[in-house]
Amino acid sequence: MVESRSPGKKSHGAFRSVPKTGVIYVMSEAARQGYRPGDPGWTNLGQGQPETGMLEHAAPRIDSVSISEDDHEYSPVTGIWELREAVANHYNRRYRRGMASQYSAENVAISGGGRTALSRLAAALGPINLGHFLPDYTAYEELLDLFRLFNPIPILLDPRRGYAFGAGELEDEIKGRGLSAILLSNPCNPTGKLVGGDELGQWLRVARELECSMIFDEFYSHYVWGKRVEEATAARYVEDVDRDPAVIVNGLTKSWRYPGWRLSWTVGPKKVIERVASAGSFLDGGAARPLQRAAVKLLDDGITDAEICAIRQRFSAKRQMMIERLRAMGIKLDLPAQGTFYVWGNLSDLPPGLRDGMDFFKQALQRQVICVPGEFFDVNPGQRRANRYSRFKGYVRFSFGPPQAELEAGLDRLEAMIVSARESALTGA
Repeated sequence: MVESRSPGKKSHGAFRSVPKTGVIYVMSEAARQGYRPGDPGWTNLGQGQPETGMLEHAAPRIDSVSISEDDHEYSPVTGIWELREAVANHYNRRYRRGMASQYSAENVAISGGGRTALSRLAAALGPINLGHFLPDYTAYEELLDLFRLFNPIPILLDPRRGYAFGAGELEDEIKGRGLSAILLSNPCNPTGKLVGGDELGQWLRVARELECSMIFDEFYSHYVWGKRVEEATAARYVEDVDRDPAVIVNGLTKSWRYPGWRLSWTVGPKKVIERVASAGSFLDGGAARPLQRAAVKLLDDGITDAEICAIRQRFSAKRQMMIERLRAMGIKLDLPAQGTFYVWGNLSDLPPGLRDGMDFFKQALQRQVICVPGEFFDVNPGQRRANRYSRFKGYVRFSFGPPQAELEAGLDRLEAMIVSARESALTGA
């Protein structure tokens, strides 16, 4: 139920109460139950954080950052030129080789994390209809409510179809709802659905023809299962970098496994980057300069190739293990993850008392396991759908970001929880 989530937007003097996003809420609840980061007795399947240590085949991890005299100065709002240029070259070399239109440093803005980059974009939007999909990333809810100039319009994806959404349906939504922009995570957090390859190319064609801006949150672009990484980014299918209405947000958080650096970038037409810079000048002022300098070398092709190889080897094995074990417990999957490091679990076949995502989450906490109830991904800016039953109450998002041993220990405890619930249901206890 809605009331089991974080408090609503009641005022306190001049200030309103801002609800916590799904992950912040579950981590706060876990802390109240005694969770502390690094505690071997707990398993964190909730937080969207990949394991950050050394992986086989990966480049050595950065363990120190030098600071020059210039680094004590403010960074430009759009980021230091060297990193902007490195990001542009990264996309050109990997995804746009041989294409006439190439990104330049002026097509890139650097931000202090993904939420900051998305906030800049939201602040730069005009009075438009902005489409967003359901389910999608929990933090979009407050983001879409904070800036009141545009009108967020939900687009519901069907679990029975594996959350499929074709280019024809995209065209119908844009025309029928008068959408001027659409925001989405791709691969999708939480479902793991990926729009890639020719399908992604068709999406870009529709956006181009209808002049609808597509804002792609691509933070999980290296976590792609069943397709090549090169097929998973909109950058590969953009025809003209300054004319096509495609904007990409990515960063070091997931795909390079440096979440603590809080360093991201926005790639798009120069005019969009100019507006993003204007928004950043009053929202955040720019990312940390020393970390920007250190990040330049991470975009070297050799380091990136090694990281992709390491991620695919380690995380694909963890994905398969988690899928098999959850299914064996009776948790159904509408769609085995095509991307990300999440499994989107359908609880409908579990014993009574565990079929509601919030109930499952609370009982899992008693077993020192953290997960995220599905209702948090039913993005509802401004609670416009007040008192409505969430379509995703019977779901939970599980992360296979942590190390293998931690995952196995947490899954063991979840299995014991479900077995106990089944035995109680059979005996009528």
